[in-house]
Amino acid sequence: MLVWPADRPLRSVFMGTPAFAVPSLRALASATTLVGVVSQPDRPRGRGLDSQPSPVSVAAAELGVPLVRPTSVRTPDTLAAIAAWVPDLLVVAAYGKILPRALLALPTLAAVNVHASLLPRHRGAAPIAAAILAGDAETGVTIMLMSEGLDEGDMLLKRTRAIGPSDTTESLTHALADLGAVALSDALAQVRGSGLVPEPQNASAATYAPRLTKDDGRIDWTRDAASIERTVRAFTPWPSAFTILGGRTVKILAARVGDDRATVPPGTITVRDGALEVATGGGTLVVTTLQAEGKKAMPAAAFAAGARLATNGRFA
Repeated sequence: MLVWPADRPLRSVFMGTPAFAVPSLRALASATTLVGVVSQPDRPRGRGLDSQPSPVSVAAAELGVPLVRPTSVRTPDTLAAIAAWVPDLLVVAAYGKILPRALLALPTLAAVNVHASLLPRHRGAAPIAAAILAGDAETGVTIMLMSEGLDEGDMLLKRTRAIGPSDTTESLTHALADLGAVALSDALAQVRGSGLVPEPQNASAATYAPRLTKDDGRIDWTRDAASIERTVRAFTPWPSAFTILGGRTVKILAARVGDDRATVPPGTITVRDGALEVATGGGTLVVTTLQAEGKKAMPAAAFAAGARLATNGRFA
């Protein structure tokens, strides 16, 4: 049972980095005595690749909370700095690094994680994209106890969200960021009330969502149209689903599954009614928005005209 007296201050430390974590940070600040925040160091961001603080670092500064941005959380100095905050609770949301046992052992009550999937499904670094790729009907957030294993800790609370037919990783990330804050607030309220009972995960039902690489976005046109359409949505905004035409990279930004069967080799393009119908290993994919290498995103009709694209061209 995870429980904390309602009349006793609950000192918390938050660890996170991207925008996904910010709503959870604000929820923690509202429900506990937030004594410190840990985020990753400034990184090159944006088109100019200027060094900028993480979204969590910016939010911590707005909240006026002590902030550390260590290169490593494993050094004695970093562990000592966090220990000096004397946390009762450590909350982690998309920090981006594996945490050592010594850090997880610091809080008096527990170290918990805000994980963007319905565990044990989609453990790992890219659970939101993995849920779309798999064609899951729903996803959600799990508040879980942290352990040294990869997202293997006992579950404390879940909140679900349906995956719509137009959802992308970008839209789901925004939605689950807000849902994560709701789930964390609910969990904290129960900790200060009747308590939370940890539930072990069913390891036999676990699936894994490894960190994405740029090459993961390369479209395999021998796959069926439905799975390729999910790839387009799962890899929006990064690493983007892409293909090759005439030796140059083309990003596929929006598409839908077509009604026709493919009667030509996978990757073969048919220009029809302002769209590009591309043959796949199972059905056709209607591509509606593309972005050629070095160009802006454009509708399929404009792309076809600009590329002088004719029927029976082929994506590789």
